[in-house]
Amino acid sequence: MPAVVIVGAQWGDEGKGKATDLIADRIDYVVKFNGGNNAGHTVVIGDEKYALHLLPSGILTPGVIPVISNGVVIDPEVLIEELDALSAQGHRCIQTGD
Repeated sequence: MPAVVIVGAQWGDEGKGKATDLIADRIDYVVKFNGGNNAGHTVVIGDEKYALHLLPSGILTPGVIPVISNGVVIDPEVLIEELDALSAQGHRCIQTGD
């Protein structure tokens, strides 16, 4: 199974999230594998703006499965706020297997 990995060479704004969003319609999984909620990026789709900190980039692409890996430092309160914000904007955030 081929894989595409986008890794930054710096500590900050390399555009990893934007690059991931650009190819997300051609991949099955998006994985956040390290870091925490101290950074993030904003995704703009039409008139809607989404702030992502813990959820991986590409999550808003239909059919993509998001994964938060064991290398990510998770603040449960921040994760719940992020999921609630996406839910309030009409996105289903938790897949129940149905």
